[in-house]
Amino acid sequence: MAINRDFIGRTYEFETPYQVGREKVREFATAIGDQNPLYHDVDAAKAAGHRDLIAPPTFPFVITYRAMIGAMGDPELNLNYAMVVHGEQQFTYSRPLYAGDEVIVDSVVADIAVIGRNELLTMEQHVKTLDGELIVTTKNVTVSRGTAPQEG
Repeated sequence: MAINRDFIGRTYEFETPYQVGREKVREFATAIGDQNPLYHDVDAAKAAGHRDLIAPPTFPFVITYRAMIGAMGDPELNLNYAMVVHGEQQFTYSRPLYAGDEVIVDSVVADIAVIGRNELLTMEQHVKTLDGELIVTTKNVTVSRGTAPQEG
């Protein structure tokens, strides 16, 4: 069954604040094998001009997943998880994400496209401070294999 195109443009908000913790930043950096001192050592981060540890570039996925699943988990979207693979991920920063930041997220179904027999579900998430300052926009593409509407 094809993905429901009526979802294009829908926004899902996850307004429960997420506090970026130093240990979460360190744990994430360790998990991805990145020993950059800016992710582990507060003094090194401050010496480099930052106010605290900075989160690795892909860390926002930890935060954005909660908002993204609001759309992807909606049964009316018709997304069959047995048929999907991760296609692409992008992160566009306005400023670094710091330990100590308290953020909220919204997620938008940006597009649903057809490529051959596959559908591409594009989601965009915005990570903002409680005051509304945009920190990072993430975009991910999920490939739904063999679910595109067939002509004829």
